[in-house]
Amino acid sequence: MAIVGIESLVYGVEDVERCARFFSDFGLDPVATSNSLAEFTVDEGSRVILRNAADPKLPRSSLVGTGVREVVWGVDNETNLQTLATGVGRDRNVTRDADGTVHFLTDCGLPMALRVFQKRPLRCAPDPVNAPGSVNRMNTHRKWRKRARPRAIQHVVFTAVSFESTYKFFCERLGFRISDLQKGYGAYLRADGAINHHNLLLLNAGLPFPDFDGNPRFHHANFGVEDIDEIMVGANHMERCGWAKSVLGLGRHRIDSALFYYLPCPTGGEAEYGADGDYVDDSWVPRFWEEPLFGYLTFVHNLPPFFRHEPAWKFSYLETELPPHAAL
Repeated sequence: MAIVGIESLVYGVEDVERCARFFSDFGLDPVATSNSLAEFTVDEGSRVILRNAADPKLPRSSLVGTGVREVVWGVDNETNLQTLATGVGRDRNVTRDADGTVHFLTDCGLPMALRVFQKRPLRCAPDPVNAPGSVNRMNTHRKWRKRARPRAIQHVVFTAVSFESTYKFFCERLGFRISDLQKGYGAYLRADGAINHHNLLLLNAGLPFPDFDGNPRFHHANFGVEDIDEIMVGANHMERCGWAKSVLGLGRHRIDSALFYYLPCPTGGEAEYGADGDYVDDSWVPRFWEEPLFGYLTFVHNLPPFFRHEPAWKFSYLETELPPHAAL
């Protein structure tokens, strides 16, 4: 075990104060805020850091636009950190901070870092679910919530250009595991010390969707909450605060079973409330989704044009090496 998940998401934004207000309303815990720097945390100990897009402390990279400008991956101990840093440094520039944080670029120019990080244990207690003939909650009502309060940063998503080499870099150099692959669409990768279905999603930058222009960009970050109630209470609160509404609304992905609610974010990209996703380990058998849209959605509140007709139910299991036709 080495990488346990996301330690920090470092954003480069145009308006730090406005973005800080968004994340405060979104439910993150503020640590420090000013007109040039803001920091938030979640129960697990992971952080969101906001810097001005012109801040020289942000790494130079191939990323276009605002949003997450560096992902700091948490590593379980110093020995594993040094092993990973040595491997990454074989063929690229690696810099080290005074606190031991290691910075580098991936094969397609995404800025990443490694830092020793010990996650704090989480305590969640989602309400039992009732169904006809299956009563799990008797003589008691569900929790009444006022706000959403994300407990963890579950994953981050980028569009990538050199698609195949990028996901192979994460697997071969940083120990990530493939959870699922969507043909021509994306690679879902899990850190070797985590059990989230994915901690990183790399999307094909050339997809024919809005905001995909062939350039590497930040797409969204997922913040984990307890259940569907907390998602929708959070969504309602954000709308009451005047933030833009979600385009898709509430939905569930098929590929990782997770409930989602994406909100346009003033950082650029989106901030996602997520709940009830799959957890997997090394016994999980990755799947290859030949019909990407089949994996993308089970249902969604605001049906997009591309999902007007139900896609073919088509996927297979990757029990051996990735077949040539599955190249992304």
